[in-house]
Amino acid sequence: MGEDGMEKVSKQEASMVQKKEYHQALEAQLLDGEKEHRVLAFRNKAPLPKEGFQNHLQVLYTQNKGTAPSSLRSYRHIPSAPERILDAPDLLDDYYLNIMDWGASNVLAIALTQTLYLWNAATGDITELMSVPDADDYITSVSWIQDTGSHLAIGTASAQTQLWDVAAQKQVRSMNGHSARVSALAWKRHILSSGSRDATIVHHDVRVQNHHVATLLGHEQEASTSGIGGRSQTFSPRHRLAEHQAAVKALAWCPFERNVLATGGGTADRCIKFWNGANGALLNSIDTGSQVCSLLWSKHEKELLSSHGFSENQLCLWKYPSMVKLKELTGHTSRVLHLAQSPDGASVVSAAPDETIRFWNVFAGAGGERRRKDLLWEGWESRSCLGRCTSDRYELYVPCHGLGDASPRFPSVRLVAAKVSTAPPHATECCFPLLPPLSISLLLPCHIPPHTLSSVPSEDCILMHELPPPKTHVV
Repeated sequence: MGEDGMEKVSKQEASMVQKKEYHQALEAQLLDGEKEHRVLAFRNKAPLPKEGFQNHLQVLYTQNKGTAPSSLRSYRHIPSAPERILDAPDLLDDYYLNIMDWGASNVLAIALTQTLYLWNAATGDITELMSVPDADDYITSVSWIQDTGSHLAIGTASAQTQLWDVAAQKQVRSMNGHSARVSALAWKRHILSSGSRDATIVHHDVRVQNHHVATLLGHEQEASTSGIGGRSQTFSPRHRLAEHQAAVKALAWCPFERNVLATGGGTADRCIKFWNGANGALLNSIDTGSQVCSLLWSKHEKELLSSHGFSENQLCLWKYPSMVKLKELTGHTSRVLHLAQSPDGASVVSAAPDETIRFWNVFAGAGGERRRKDLLWEGWESRSCLGRCTSDRYELYVPCHGLGDASPRFPSVRLVAAKVSTAPPHATECCFPLLPPLSISLLLPCHIPPHTLSSVPSEDCILMHELPPPKTHVV
């Protein structure tokens, strides 16, 4: 090997020695001289910080802890099946009729071709109120007077608008003003508005003999939805909303936002649109994918229920204003033409030409979820809950927040139903964990017939009390 080769080898050795010394110095600085040191070690806990160390981020994000109001959202169970199904033979398959309404007296009025029936929701009794005498005539619209529910307006195919005293079961008066069938009715106090196939809307003051107050013009086809009412002297429309591509039968004013109007289009349109009634501006439009037959706003929540035709014949519950679909209810085999809401706002009835009337527990009642009773804990402060008893199950809704600072994160609580007259002991007890989120909805099996619970009030709520101390464990 020559001198050049020897010089090259010596330079390589010197370079290796320098690298080794560099690695040793780096190891001593970074690893404190520990040779077997891993960057990520999962066997031991992280070392404690040096004395005097302060995490500024922790101070930033925890200084307001406990002062901000907690936003607790309770879960509401929406059954997929109807609570009750009634037969409705000879229900007309006509998109432009409005033949069902639920009054303030908790009585449902439904017209089946020529006869009008009353179904009492409290007792279940069915009464025939009236029938049109002419074989070619039929009932086209019904509407209860607001607040009292003592009088019922009835429109017929013979262009009559009748007013009936339901308690006395007699006709009070008959009002004219149309030249074709009366397919829509709406009340505002003592003013009854009627919409007709003659493309006019007539205001009637039912208190006076000369009932005709005003006639509204502007429609080119049948006025099948009436939602105005009042002593109006406007004979031409203030705004013309022409963005729908098909007939508009579904129409509902928002109960919690002034001037907001929801409308639904027919088969060629399939959209739900929201309008500002003050200036006629289009606020939003949602394509539902099927014919929109009817719309109902919830009385207690910001929710909208729509009924549809081909192809699913479903009911859809929407969250407003995001229009997120919360629930879809199926069961009808033909388009769901009619919707009506119970006086308490919790139940909805739907009617379709499949000759069925279905009752759905879809909306929340007064107070958010439903009407609540007190749930008393032994050794704990009072809690509110809801119990609902049916023939095959017992539903319990318990808000789980605020159970005590000393309780573990996942407590288990044993509940015992009170005042059960005839039932085996095992049927009155249930044990369940209280898991996040901070409110739950449970479906608990129960073999207790509803009539054996002596504490069931008319709202189907059960008062729970005298519970044993909760047994807790950590999951």
